[in-house]
This record gives sequence, C-alpha cells and structure tokens, in this order.
Amino acid sequence: MIKIHHLNCVQIESPMGSAIGHCLLLEGINRFVLIDSGIGLSETKDPEKKLGKELIEVTGFKFDEKRTAIAQIQKLGFRPEKIKDCIVSHLDPDHIGGLADFPDMRIHIAKEEYESFKSGNERYLPQQLAHNPEIKLYEKSNSKWFGLPARKVDLDFETEIYLIPLFGHTLGHCGVTFKENEKWIFYVGDAYYLRDEISDLNHPVDELARIRAVDNEMRKESLQKIREIVKKHGKEIEYFGYHDPTEFLATKENLADNDVYY
Repeated sequence: MIKIHHLNCVQIESPMGSAIGHCLLLEGINRFVLIDSGIGLSETKDPEKKLGKELIEVTGFKFDEKRTAIAQIQKLGFRPEKIKDCIVSHLDPDHIGGLADFPDMRIHIAKEEYESFKSGNERYLPQQLAHNPEIKLYEKSNSKWFGLPARKVDLDFETEIYLIPLFGHTLGHCGVTFKENEKWIFYVGDAYYLRDEISDLNHPVDELARIRAVDNEMRKESLQKIREIVKKHGKEIEYFGYHDPTEFLATKENLADNDVYY
C-alpha cells in the first residue's frame, strides 16, 4: 500500500489568475517516487540568474524556499537522499527545476521529450539537467490503459506506474498513472491548465494553451482523449493536472495530518 503526498512546488500570479505546480511524492514501504519537481532551491535563491528575468516576467513566478520539493520533503520528516526516482511529465522549466536538489535521483521520461530537450528548443533550460542525472528513457508503448497506449515505468514499487503519451504541449509530454487501492490516479501534467477545459470546449485558457503548445493539433487530440476517458471511466479514476489550484485544494480533504501543502 502506498501513501500519496501532494506538494505545491510552484506559485504563479499573472493577469490570467493564479496557478500552481502540483507535484506528487509517492511513499512506499522501502522507497519513494517523486512525480515532477517544480521550481528548485537554487532557482528560488537566485531566480533571475537561474531562470532569467524574461521568463519570470512572462510566467509570473513567485518564489518561496518553503515551497520547493526538497523543503517540503524535509518537513514531512523524510531524508532527501532517500528519494531515488522522479517521473517527469515533460521538461519545461517549472516542472524540473527541483531535480538538481536530488543529485542522485534517477529521471524517468519519454524518449521523445528528452530528444526535444536536447535539440536546442528555446522553451527548455539546459542547465536544469547540468548535474548529469541518470536518465531512463521510455520509447515504446508496451501496454494499454483504458485503451490508451501506455509505457510501464521500470520501478520496483508497490504499484505499477505508467507513462501515458499526451503529446502536443511538448513533443513528448506524458501523463502519469498508478493505482492507489482500487482506484486509478491519473496525473495529466499540462495536458490541460484548468479542469474546466474538460467540460468547456471553448474555455478562454485554451488560447494560452495553444500559444504554449509545440503542436496544437496533437494537444487538442490529447485533451479529447482525457475527456473520453473521464466520460467512460470517471468512477474508476481520480484525475488532476499540474496548474489548477482548485484541484490541489480539493486534495486537502484527503490529506493526512503530516502532509504539507502551500
């Protein structure tokens, strides 16, 4: 049996409203798995040097050391060196800045995403992987999950974990799914920004999603896949994305007393 710790590792304040960075720490009997890592400690201490003034102004990032994954994990009473694996939805700066705070952590990611990162695409910050972590790439979908192609993550963990290709936001963007008790948890990353996009086909935030997408047609196809899964299997799945603060606040109802959230 696993325990899920919900961590908000990013705070964004922009003219469009507030957004967060909803990361997960999965606690097993003998190991931990982090899913995305938010903004890092060094980036919080010197944001303009590490992230760049332009990116900060465009995104509306706000910085607080207490919000970093490493600080929250320490507050939970866990030793950071015990966090040996991180599954990454994609390599945008607000999802992987915290990786460098865990230098011995192995990174699990879709091969398409890593190749895009290495290609020189300006949306990425190469220095975020300058600590040369061990990287496990997943190239082929070797399973199915509710009919969707799935890539089983190579981990000795209490529950099977799968990368679910949801390409479009980036060329290798993936959701992450795993089973907690009898229910599937489906983390969709940036496949949508706000949960309302599932029911509102013309939500205003769609314009921002279009601008940020590497391939907007693929992005829309991925979003439609999520809509169909939710419609057909909503009772079997708990789903949420990375940026919607209302989804994160909803998790408070299920948090244990020692869980941390900001």
